[in-house]
Amino acid sequence: MASTVRSLLFVPGHQGTRFDKACQSGADAIVLDLEDAVPLDRKDEARAQVALWLAGRAGGGAGPQLAIRVNGADTPWHADDLAVCANAGVDALMLPKSEDPAVLRAIAAKLPTVALLPLVETARGMARLEEIAAAPGVQRLVFGTIDFQADLDIEGDGLELLYFRSRMVLASRVAGIQPPVDGVSTSIDDPARVEADALQARRLGFGAKLCIHPKQVAMVNQGFSPTQAQVDWARHVIEADAASGGAPVAVDGKMVDRPVVLKAEALLRAAERR
Repeated sequence: MASTVRSLLFVPGHQGTRFDKACQSGADAIVLDLEDAVPLDRKDEARAQVALWLAGRAGGGAGPQLAIRVNGADTPWHADDLAVCANAGVDALMLPKSEDPAVLRAIAAKLPTVALLPLVETARGMARLEEIAAAPGVQRLVFGTIDFQADLDIEGDGLELLYFRSRMVLASRVAGIQPPVDGVSTSIDDPARVEADALQARRLGFGAKLCIHPKQVAMVNQGFSPTQAQVDWARHVIEADAASGGAPVAVDGKMVDRPVVLKAEALLRAAERR
């Protein structure tokens, strides 16, 4: 899955009529969900709908990146879910309740071309975060904030989770994988809140966010994209650095040295990818 992915939109796997609509939502990636969004008595139906849609989509050209959230390794549906992920066009597999790196290693061995997105949503998963981040095939961590709050009896999604969010950013950087994906915002009809949540996650070092409704996608994309003011600042820094021959120089009354130049270059690269 490309590092430019900012928004990942969940789509219930048993609602096949929504798949194509999700692809038109503007989300950078869609997550066909075989787990929480699917009733227990419709698991097989959901898997069949996903497989049928994938077969019809093969060679269908450009579109959003595609991930599948499978059922956990301790469920009776896991093995069949993995088989669906072997279909062409599946970019990533999202594993819920990721706690054991051995499970990730086993999946990577079966699906070596599919990126793994471990969903960390329990205390046990957080306790083994560094091992999970370093497991073969893992591309980026995903924070399952709602389940995590329930597991630890935490009330609140702000400062209450700051320590855990920062741990995920640090573990990702140490493991050399992409910045992590933040959990969902439960607000659907409050775009300002969704954008604020995305901006906060970005400031903490996250690179993307989960979405539960198409209405959230635009705000999440905006929150994880450089603003025009940031782009203008970055260009000013690069120009000043070039004029000074690489020597420290002041821009807008603030000292610009090599770390600041690197930040400016990263901002411009991000802007060019959009």
